[in-house]
Amino acid sequence: MLREKLKQKIITVCNHKIEQKGVNVGLSFYAFFANKNDDPELLMEAAQ
Repeated sequence: MLREKLKQKIITVCNHKIEQKGVNVGLSFYAFFANKNDDPELLMEAAQ
């Protein structure tokens, strides 16, 4: 189960990308992090 912090970040980023590029926009989990060292533990949780 996703941590609430990660869940909210995913929702925020996805909503922003949908507003920018439309409902068919595609994202990888990397879209939720500035870089791989931003929050490595949370990044791995998102990757799983």
